[in-house]
Parts: sequence; structure tokens; C-alpha cells
Amino acid sequence: MIPKDPVMLLSFVNLKLRDFYPSLDALCDDLDVDRQELTDKLSGINYVYDSDKNQFV
Repeated sequence: MIPKDPVMLLSFVNLKLRDFYPSLDALCDDLDVDRQELTDKLSGINYVYDSDKNQFV
């Protein structure tokens, strides 16, 4: 289960991307998360996915 709060979600997702997943697609597939919902929620707090860094920045 992933956090609902956008700031906690950002921390959770970036940790998972850094330590466990080579891409956002891999994270979404493994955790059964809708990529568009995730990116929309984090863009609401002005974060976008940077594929080169494999992090939301």
C-alpha cells in the first residue's frame, strides 16, 4: 500500500526508485499502481519524473 499524502508519497516513491526499481514503469508494474495517477498526484506538488535520474525532482 502506498501513502495517500503527496509529500509522503514522494518520499516513498523516490526511496523505492533509488533502492529497488530501475524505472518508474517497473515500480508501477510491481506495485500495481497507475502511472498516470501517480505522476498527476506528484505534479500537484510540483514534482516531475526525471528518467535520467530515476527520481521525481
